[in-house]
Amino acid sequence: MTFKEAIRLMGEDESFRATIYAMNTLLIKKGVYKSAEFEQLICEYAINQQRGFRGAKSKAEISHEIAQASL
Repeated sequence: MTFKEAIRLMGEDESFRATIYAMNTLLIKKGVYKSAEFEQLICEYAINQQRGFRGAKSKAEISHEIAQASL
């Protein structure tokens, strides 16, 4: 089976999961990071999602918060 055949066979969601699995496995085997480090980042992401954090704030949001705090 070729890579393209495998991707077509799995569908979008499963091929995404397979990609993450392959990349994670490769990076651990190459010593880029340890499994525990990867797992910790996943946990941090899940906690941030639960708390409603959706990514970095824009410079305008940060400037507004600084201005409000100084009042």
